[in-house]
Amino acid sequence: METQPRVVITRPGERGAVLAAAIAAYGLPVARFEAMSVEALPETSEQRAAWLDFDQFRRVMVVSPFAAECLAEALDRFWPQLPVGIDYYAVGAATAAVLHERLGVRVHVPPAIAGEDTSEALLTLGSLRALDHEKVLLVAGEGGRTLFAETLAARGARVTRLAVYRRTLQPPEPAMAECLATGHFRALVVSSGEILDYLARWCAGAALNQPLIVSSARLATLAGKLGFRDPVVARGATPTALAAAVSNACDSQEADVDQDDLEKG
Repeated sequence: METQPRVVITRPGERGAVLAAAIAAYGLPVARFEAMSVEALPETSEQRAAWLDFDQFRRVMVVSPFAAECLAEALDRFWPQLPVGIDYYAVGAATAAVLHERLGVRVHVPPAIAGEDTSEALLTLGSLRALDHEKVLLVAGEGGRTLFAETLAARGARVTRLAVYRRTLQPPEPAMAECLATGHFRALVVSSGEILDYLARWCAGAALNQPLIVSSARLATLAGKLGFRDPVVARGATPTALAAAVSNACDSQEADVDQDDLEKG
């Protein structure tokens, strides 16, 4: 096992690499555990029908950056020129950035006052409070939470929930499994409830006392139920917000250790 504990991040793919670089910029060593792989689903008849009738939707909700990538790929094939009159919504800033870059559209995001990139925060937008008979497309992955679709339907929307990708959980390599089991890490960074629930299987004892950086209060509540004792809520799920929270947590941890040493001395 490495002698120097690292910050363990669990975000997969390129977004994980960006997060790792943001944390490393604070001078903190990083270890990546890609606890989940993400892959686009083969095109289904349901997907094809949604893409062909895309201009019939009044609002399009996108829950993740990968969902945004899948949507952009489909629209590039089916709609060389985007239909007008559609409002786009993204759960977080990273998802909105993909939609803006790939499609060039204006995107509604959760209000800054909410302080979190969550479905709950997005649902506070005034334009989503009354959706009488409006057709809404929800672009997401397989499974996942049903809150978004259920709330929109309760507000009068005619919701089509379209799964465009699947998530597959991956076991840690032996060295990472030992790291998680013993708590030999500076901090653990998680921005997915599914991954957090999965990690609880591998973390025990000292690991549950180490700083856990999460991207929302909802995840902090889940962390408490799973036994993690020191969840820290970042100001969002962006690499900048998560890296800043990691740095602050590690600085606080070092200050506590120094204070203990002084008291013992």
